[in-house]
Amino acid sequence: MGDSSASYIHTVQHLIEKCLVFNMTREECMEALSKHANIKPVITSTVWKELEKANKTFFEEYSRRRGESVGEMETRERVLKMLADSSRESNG
Repeated sequence: MGDSSASYIHTVQHLIEKCLVFNMTREECMEALSKHANIKPVITSTVWKELEKANKTFFEEYSRRRGESVGEMETRERVLKMLADSSRESNG
């Protein structure tokens, strides 16, 4: 475990941060990482929740802002492609 576990969690955190840039919900992020980066939803959810604990104010504001705006499908498709590309870079 050790270093490889920390590296994996860091990779998941990095991918979650990319989802946040594109205004995705936790569920959307879990689905995207599962589909495009082969990360189990429970892992994404756990890391997301830990990020929420560590950054409570940010996530409160993120949730508020997210409720005010809805992303377009085209943007989400670009995000999914970007996540897939990032996953390939991280894994290979």
